[in-house]
Amino acid sequence: MRNLDEHTITQAVLERFSNTPDPRLKEIIFSLVQHLHDFAREVRLTEEEWLEGIKFLTRAGHITDDKRQEFILISDTLGLSMLTVAMNNQKPDGCTEATVVGPFHVENAPHYNLGDDVGNGAIGAPCFVKGTIKGLGGEPVPGAHIEVWQSDEDGMYDVQKPDLDHSQGRGVLKADADGNYYFKSILAVAYPIPHDGPVGDMLVATKNHPWRPAHLHFMIKSPGYESLITHVFRHDDQYLDSDAVFGVRQSLITDWIQQPNGEYTLEFNFVLNPVPK
Repeated sequence: MRNLDEHTITQAVLERFSNTPDPRLKEIIFSLVQHLHDFAREVRLTEEEWLEGIKFLTRAGHITDDKRQEFILISDTLGLSMLTVAMNNQKPDGCTEATVVGPFHVENAPHYNLGDDVGNGAIGAPCFVKGTIKGLGGEPVPGAHIEVWQSDEDGMYDVQKPDLDHSQGRGVLKADADGNYYFKSILAVAYPIPHDGPVGDMLVATKNHPWRPAHLHFMIKSPGYESLITHVFRHDDQYLDSDAVFGVRQSLITDWIQQPNGEYTLEFNFVLNPVPK
């Protein structure tokens, strides 16, 4: 393979990967190489631009750690995360829609009893959250595993606070025998995604903002049903139509209602899709 040029190198690379034993891996690599090479030829990518791209990815790697995932932010802000969610979570009408997981979910969140305060000291207006978890046929889903997480009033998740030694605004609960859930937390607010790194530079260069509309994250699992990763969004948020990560769905927007005592209440009912038998 000598004297390759811009017209012959793609086929040479494909031949190099032609003995890949895993058929799915081979399919993905072949398509990736073809599209990547076609992209470079289409935009007439310069060597300087290629190097800037390498530097961008290198910076993303350096800033990524167990508390920050810059590569997920890249995927989110380019719409790839939501595209993948949309392709892999096509559900029957009536099921709760899925959206992006985001970069701030963590494993091993603390467990709470129904009615407990998962805010656990997070700054924000008090909020009481309740609802039901049912299957598509209307049947309750007893004992469903529920994970919730959110930012505080300053738009910060607990994992973004290096001096915080305990979880705040996140927890794991278990629905009751009738599929009901309820807990205390704080009012969801809009916040900017981390934009002090390469993703932030990209947003500035393309004249885009980093803001996400106010939302509360949910991950719900139960045997016999497809797992659900979704948000519930506040209806009055100014960023619903310009979410930095393209995650808003109309069916997930609802009211946070302020009570006379200043507390907010949120009620949202989830419908899970049964796993085909």
